[in-house]
Amino acid sequence: MELLRFFTAGNVDDGKSTLIGRLLYDSESISTDIIETLTRQSKTTGVNADIDLALLTDGLRAEREQGITIDVAYKYFTTDKRKFIIADTPGHLQYTRNMFTGASNADLAIILVDARNGITDQTKRHSIISSILGIPHVLVCVNKMDLVNYSEDVYNEIQTAFTAFAEPLNLKHVSFIPTSALAGDNVVHTSENLSWYDGPSLHGFLENVAITDQQLQEEPRFQVQYVIRPQTDELHDYRGYAGSILSGHFQVGDQIKVLPSGLETTISAIELNRQQVQEAFRGEAVIIHLAEDLDVSRGNTIVPIDQLPQTEKSLEATICWMDNTPFQPGQKLLLQQNSFRTKAVLKELTGKIDIHSYEQLESDGSLKLNDFAHVTIKTAEAVSIDSYTQNRKTGAFILINENTNNTVAAGIFN
Repeated sequence: MELLRFFTAGNVDDGKSTLIGRLLYDSESISTDIIETLTRQSKTTGVNADIDLALLTDGLRAEREQGITIDVAYKYFTTDKRKFIIADTPGHLQYTRNMFTGASNADLAIILVDARNGITDQTKRHSIISSILGIPHVLVCVNKMDLVNYSEDVYNEIQTAFTAFAEPLNLKHVSFIPTSALAGDNVVHTSENLSWYDGPSLHGFLENVAITDQQLQEEPRFQVQYVIRPQTDELHDYRGYAGSILSGHFQVGDQIKVLPSGLETTISAIELNRQQVQEAFRGEAVIIHLAEDLDVSRGNTIVPIDQLPQTEKSLEATICWMDNTPFQPGQKLLLQQNSFRTKAVLKELTGKIDIHSYEQLESDGSLKLNDFAHVTIKTAEAVSIDSYTQNRKTGAFILINENTNNTVAAGIFN
């Protein structure tokens, strides 16, 4: 069954959590005991309804008290057609880093717009981040249509304004849906209140939006997480390389190259769930055996010999600075890409991105919390990468402060 990852973003009061709650509630994706618990808790929130649907995602006490989503809340549900992972990301400017990480693996961005307020700075910021991350699909959900008397003119004005703003962003696929999360209009079920709208409900859109194109184009990549050598009497010569297939698929007999060493051999066997298989696919945790006894270690990448990634020590990337402490020139860092880790330094800050206007700015050499920047990274060891637009698994990374072990930035390779 296909898996769709999507995130919601918008202003603080645009109704993100209520929309997700309505989606889960009306699609009957919530168990009876959770509904009973939420019904009891809703009596203390002061909402004019039997159940406060926002509580489904606003799981932290602090969030409920402030009426905002602070961290990224994940929810999972399944329909007859698909599995879904939802990331409900915060709307406040100071939580840009949370949105960046919550959105980084998404197939779809749902950007909520309050029908009363139209396009805001927050809308623009979330759209720009979606552009930077190359999100395949963007859905603009014009919410709270009940508060503008379900006006088609208001909806059309917002659609026109967003289309004009988004033109230079190079967003891949942009769609629009009018909804009222609180009233339940056009979330799971279409509504007579929106009879002028002839498109799908949000639920129908999620079940049918195309998501497989990019994954099918990704080249095979496998990164070693653990080298298995039992060295027992029974398994004296056993040597296997365990990990998850990041993209594509591998099969027995494939000619492969181990990076960064460049050593070549063939795959002699693949184990999946303790069984020998002829091939394995994206996302499967496997043990790969090689025909020759090579020097392979944790973090090494196995790829087909005719589908090679870049393997460099000088890397161009775009990062979001996530640390409360500003960047210090010469700061000792670690670059981590999946299971691979190496020492690194930000050699050059080549420019910044204004996440309100998408303007490309000259770098002033500084980086503070939530800043987006184009950088050149120098690493102690060569890193095998694809651009993020080609392969999200090998095109994303984090930077870690070597002294404190804090994650200071998340980034994508250009």
